Amino acid sequence: MRLWLVVAFCSLVGIAQADTLSGRVVAVHDGDTFTVLNANLTQHKIRLAGIDAPEFKQAFGSRSKQNLSRLVFGHDVRIEWQKRDRYGRILGKVWTISPDAPCQASNCPKTLDANLAQITVGMAWHYKHYERDQSPEDRERYAFAEREARTKKAGLWADPNPVPPWEWRRKK
Repeated sequence: MRLWLVVAFCSLVGIAQADTLSGRVVAVHDGDTFTVLNANLTQHKIRLAGIDAPEFKQAFGSRSKQNLSRLVFGHDVRIEWQKRDRYGRILGKVWTISPDAPCQASNCPKTLDANLAQITVGMAWHYKHYERDQSPEDRERYAFAEREARTKKAGLWADPNPVPPWEWRRKK
């Protein structure tokens, strides 16, 4: 009986429970960071998990920010998250309304993974350094989206030698 309880407890500890935050995006800082205002009028800085977008002064940095703005600025979003980064930002998967959706009201379903969308159009890398924090399904989706964007030379992949932001930051 005790062994069963230990096994059950250990398996439960391994399951991470995601928190959810909803609110309206009031500022976009770059291609993977924005600020959301929740129903209590509290601001939260959000960092899109699983991706790394070009820095603003880097090639494609402003285009990446513009694309994320198109997807989320002024929109209600839902963020699924489990932890914060070293800067205190919430690391999360961001759900929003597709720009192609026939409705734009706040009650429309949020079915677009903005993190994945940034990779798909070539405005971010799949941040493989932190892929262990992703579900196996998201890890595969994000990696596949990056491979497809590279093949199609979408966005930053049009550059013959794009510099990943983590390397660009290291040099700075």
